[in-house]
Amino acid sequence: MTSSLPSKSLPSKSRAITVAGLWGALVTAVLAVVPLALRDRLPDPLATHWSGGSLPDGNASFAGSLAFVLIFWGATWAALLGAALHGAILRGRLSRVHWWGLLFGGAVFTLGMHGVTLAANLDAATWREALLPGWQIVAVLAASAGAGVLAGYLGRGGPDVAPARSRETPVMRLRPGQRAVWVSRVSNPWLAGLTTVSLLSAAVVCGFAAMGMVGASAAWMSLAVAVPLTLLGLATATVQVRTDAEGLRVGFGPWGRPARRTPIGAIESAWAERLTPAEVGGWGVRGIPGTGRTTLMLRGGDHLVVRRTGGGEFAVSADDAERGAALLNAYIAETTGS
Repeated sequence: MTSSLPSKSLPSKSRAITVAGLWGALVTAVLAVVPLALRDRLPDPLATHWSGGSLPDGNASFAGSLAFVLIFWGATWAALLGAALHGAILRGRLSRVHWWGLLFGGAVFTLGMHGVTLAANLDAATWREALLPGWQIVAVLAASAGAGVLAGYLGRGGPDVAPARSRETPVMRLRPGQRAVWVSRVSNPWLAGLTTVSLLSAAVVCGFAAMGMVGASAAWMSLAVAVPLTLLGLATATVQVRTDAEGLRVGFGPWGRPARRTPIGAIESAWAERLTPAEVGGWGVRGIPGTGRTTLMLRGGDHLVVRRTGGGEFAVSADDAERGAALLNAYIAETTGS
């Protein structure tokens, strides 16, 4: 993995993949083996949901409960392992903190919640007799947060070294009265794929609910999480960037709607930069405190950057971004008479 940081201060890509592979396999084995070993001491169905107290109010079959936990952890593990294989997420300190924190914090949360659920059901005659004290949930949340923070701290590596960047403002020459339009369209197939996986996972849980393998509450919960993530993923997996005499327009989603507009009078200058997801904290809409910049990151490479007249910067992934910046600067010069 290439980086401007010393190799001794940065966990290598191969190390991250090895740890993620072994740790993920171990967690999967524990999630599967422990309930199977306790099968004869558990009721069927199991109590799987407690609301407002220690008494259960939802249940699922043993097979359905086990399948749900394995699918939940499997999807999380696959996403983190895929990100490590891609490699870019491990190049920035902030994104390394998030990756290592999610890998271990997410595993502790899954193991903990699965563990307290099994403990509550252990030796109960029926699922209605499975009592779960609220302090155990608090303990699991605290343990997973602590594991995530510790893992993120240990895996943070050395501080990022910002590369020198040129902020030259290219200007396109336009004849008097001439009008031109520049358009760029960028998509992220990985984000679209993860969005699809999220929706399919929710559909599988709903299918289990229809067959009585999990409770209805689990289906509604999965939909409540998957639907917003799907809509957000579809909206940000593709962007269409347009510059013209009216300013900058960034359209979201496959149809370029909704759109974010910045009028030409609100733009001070524009330029192109090459950025990576690691430099801005990952993919999607990112804002790093203290920088005054918001970035819409779909893929590493060219980005069109504009500085607003009121302060602050906005960057968006765009091919041939220098041409788009040059056209914006030409219209800015016309507007200001400079």
